[in-house]
Amino acid sequence: MQKKHLFEYAVIRVVPRVEREEFINVGVILYCADQKYLKSLFEINETRLSAFICEIEPDVILSNLKAIEKICCGGIDAGPIGNLDIASRFRWLTATRSTVVQASKVHPGFCIDAEKTLDKLFNQLVL
Repeated sequence: MQKKHLFEYAVIRVVPRVEREEFINVGVILYCADQKYLKSLFEINETRLSAFICEIEPDVILSNLKAIEKICCGGIDAGPIGNLDIASRFRWLTATRSTVVQASKVHPGFCIDAEKTLDKLFNQLVL
């Protein structure tokens, strides 16, 4: 039997008007310490986004989501945050914010393969 590993994830949300607290799930961030894994997947559904009164261009949202992706990968391209260890980058990405792109509360689980688990969560919670 394969060993199960503790993972944590958060849903990435677009909150077009922060004061209304309405949101659209656009991605998932998954962190698994045992597998040294931190990755995000995202997709902007412009049809869903257009259902909200949104003065933000999809390109601006996409830019923010790509920054999350860079921070997950780490390194110099991610700026100063990219130099932090994986756990610290995950905590930074999932910290509470009052911005247009936010993360949900962090949820735990167990997985065998973090990549497959991320794909499954993305399909269940975003698509």
